[in-house]
Amino acid sequence: MAFLDSRPVFPGHTLVVPKAHHETLADLPDDLLVPLFGNARTIASAMPKAMGADGTFVAINNTVSQSVPHVHVHVVPRRFKDGLRGFFWPRQKYADDAEAGRVQEAIRSAIAEARVDS
Repeated sequence: MAFLDSRPVFPGHTLVVPKAHHETLADLPDDLLVPLFGNARTIASAMPKAMGADGTFVAINNTVSQSVPHVHVHVVPRRFKDGLRGFFWPRQKYADDAEAGRVQEAIRSAIAEARVDS
């Protein structure tokens, strides 16, 4: 299902949620991925016409900044020069390629472990 966010970033900001309770994206069963993201895609596709937007911002918070402990996808209408800059937090660079490589390897390793555990 989908409904308007009660505290929208911009008018039209919509939340797409599964009816069944699942706290985070990691908790969402595989059979609900396509319906959830299919509905998010449908709303994102309709948003420019509905809201006179140039595009959309689509996002999920997991645990941190997740004010409601139920997985939900934000679909926010965007306009060029709307004042929203990239993400909602400051961005930073890696110190060097070696640091980026260590981070990349840590993520690859965690994915490999998760595949073995499942």
